[in-house]
Amino acid sequence: MNIDQAKVLITGGTTGIGYETAKLLRAQGASVVICGRNEDTVKSAAAELDVFGIKADVDNVEEIEAMFTFAIEKMGGLNVLINNAGLGHIGSLLDTSLEDFTNIWITNTRSIFVCGQLAARHFIQQNEGNIINIASMAAVNGFANGSAYSSSKAAITGLTNSWRAELRKYNIRVTQINPSEVITSFSEKIGYTSSAPETKLKGLEIAQVIVSTLALNGVAMIPEINVWATNPGS
Repeated sequence: MNIDQAKVLITGGTTGIGYETAKLLRAQGASVVICGRNEDTVKSAAAELDVFGIKADVDNVEEIEAMFTFAIEKMGGLNVLINNAGLGHIGSLLDTSLEDFTNIWITNTRSIFVCGQLAARHFIQQNEGNIINIASMAAVNGFANGSAYSSSKAAITGLTNSWRAELRKYNIRVTQINPSEVITSFSEKIGYTSSAPETKLKGLEIAQVIVSTLALNGVAMIPEINVWATNPGS
């Protein structure tokens, strides 16, 4: 697609991968809506990026529905959904509470289903659209102390594959992107500090992958992309 014709909704767009993606898309002429849970943060990021912003908690179905209505009204349509919002969690199998496990799944998996369903309804009507689900290499490999997080991301693979099988006939491209370790505020929130951050991926690299994927001619699609740091050190 031509990026300057993209009308993009990005969940979790106030920091990290979402922020960098909104910035890159806007620089290439796309219309963009971002969301986040904190109203002040959303307003600040939206002003910095010259995009539309709305306070929306993806754990809340009513707020997701309002977000889609807002996006379609502000941009005069919608042809790209980037499911980026997510939470991290580190905890062993024995120490992870059922509450923590459930909360991670609500944010990381249920929200993607709800957003995908709303986007698909709109995209089917217009016979065109793009859905990009941001998962993780944890969805592919898993890791010690990652039961809640890895399983929530692995479930995204099932959603992505199912949607692709259902939606291709409507000219809807569905892609999953699995970043390896990315240095963002997301890492800080779960208490992770890299000993060699200069060797790790940043939000910009994932944004470049997203925009390049969208920029493909409409007859082509990429099902899944794994993004690694070239030489991540330790």
